[in-house]
Amino acid sequence: MAEHPDCALVRRGYEAFGRGDMETLGTLMTADVIHHVPGSSPLSGHHKGREAVLDLYRRLGEETRGTLRIRLDKVLADGRGHVMAFHLAQGDRGDRGIEIHEGLFFTIVGGKITDVDQCTEDIDESDGFWG
Repeated sequence: MAEHPDCALVRRGYEAFGRGDMETLGTLMTADVIHHVPGSSPLSGHHKGREAVLDLYRRLGEETRGTLRIRLDKVLADGRGHVMAFHLAQGDRGDRGIEIHEGLFFTIVGGKITDVDQCTEDIDESDGFWG
């Protein structure tokens, strides 16, 4: 069975993120993409525009000194421009470590990511790690 093109797009994004390939990631998004991060940490909020979103991704790597690893578990499409992706995030920051399940809800228009809503299994744990 062939993978839905929206799932393939998201999977390419995860692969590029894993390689630290911001150039490829940028080509998968619209110029006005928004990534919504829950919680109250310094990384929380609405990151608006391709450069702001890529800066967020760069910062994740910088803050964890390259230890952040994302293991993609599932990618699901509705065939109407929405994809849900579930992953396990693991990393170290200073003397803290994290291993947490997260999900991203993507909106895709014209073969590009326009919106990313991030969800986590434990907002307090995530805030503590990134705070």
